[in-house]
Amino acid sequence: MYHFLLSLLNVVCEMAPYLLLGFFIAGVLHVFVPQRFYARYLSRNNKLSVVWAALLGIPLPLCSCGVIPTAIGLKNEKASKGAIASFLIATPQTGIDSILATFSLMGLGFAIIRPTAALITGVCGGLLVNRLLRDDDVVDIDSCSCQVERGNKAWRVLKYAYYDMLRDIGLRLIIGLVVAALIQVAVPDEFFLQFGSQPLLQMLVLLVIAIPMYICSTGSIPVAAALMVKGLSPGAALVMLMAGPAVNLASILVVHKSMGRRFTSIYLMTIVAFAILFGLLLNATGIDFTVAAQDACCMGTSALPNPFKLICATILTLLIIFALMMKLFSKFTSKETLDPDVTIYRVEDMHCSHCEAAVVRAVEELPGVEKAKASASANTLTIKGPATEEAIRAAVEGIGYTFKGRI
Repeated sequence: MYHFLLSLLNVVCEMAPYLLLGFFIAGVLHVFVPQRFYARYLSRNNKLSVVWAALLGIPLPLCSCGVIPTAIGLKNEKASKGAIASFLIATPQTGIDSILATFSLMGLGFAIIRPTAALITGVCGGLLVNRLLRDDDVVDIDSCSCQVERGNKAWRVLKYAYYDMLRDIGLRLIIGLVVAALIQVAVPDEFFLQFGSQPLLQMLVLLVIAIPMYICSTGSIPVAAALMVKGLSPGAALVMLMAGPAVNLASILVVHKSMGRRFTSIYLMTIVAFAILFGLLLNATGIDFTVAAQDACCMGTSALPNPFKLICATILTLLIIFALMMKLFSKFTSKETLDPDVTIYRVEDMHCSHCEAAVVRAVEELPGVEKAKASASANTLTIKGPATEEAIRAAVEGIGYTFKGRI
């Protein structure tokens, strides 16, 4: 237990300074870069819009479920189908926070390779969609108005960076850190070397595990680094970092419902094929990433980290605990109905604050909706006003979520 706790402390301390900085930059992007800025560069059905979609999506801190309502919003802004595919593929694989965290645990090489692979995969996927799909292969979705956030911008940056994002990925980040520490103390050294002559088998095994899982681009980093220390090849680690955050079972179902079967097939095949391709290419280069991963995960396990890292780790831990406690609290308080004009509906497939915002935007302009609030943790949509259930159902299902009726 002592070795596990010390290992966990060291991993958290290595990531904390970069995560705190990355979350802050993500908050600045969220507040100061409006969604219409992205749509402006993605509306043309050409190669340039596909490239712009990947470039603009890579720094955004969106997970594989949070990116879907954003992509649907881009479609409502008349973005091309290829640009939508490029955005869906590239964005969840990385973000400004995960790039910094990748550098902290896995070194500069992975921090460069990861967004580069996301960019190329997104662009190629978008070009394939433009070439292979007709306009009628993509499901039409009714547009919804975009809500303008109000309030002090500095406060909104901090709230999004250190509350909203931690509420969304905090639990998965904790799980990733705990799993990484367990791997370090429980998995025998050089465990994965038994697959050394079969690197493709490593990648296929990780794909089977990673694709259905719901793991964020940041939470996957400590797990991949710990596995590399135990002998996992760099290429297989890259497969996990690409495929795990890019897709999960819930996002597959929502994309299928929102964008159509052929779109979903190209979307999935592109992620799988390019993850394996980049993994094989990385292994073929012969570059040794073992030292970087081992330095991040294992060095200093016999002594406490330096005071600055300890302070950052303490701040990050307290912020995560607060965000998760508030999320748990909202799960119970959201079901209390004191006002007779308030109706609570059950809405499934919401996983983060971006999902909540998308659902609220879809219903808030409906006739009879005075106020709307969505809770991903409780799977609820609270509506104040006399709006009809049929209208709310149409709005919610129109953006790809599952409406279950009144609670």
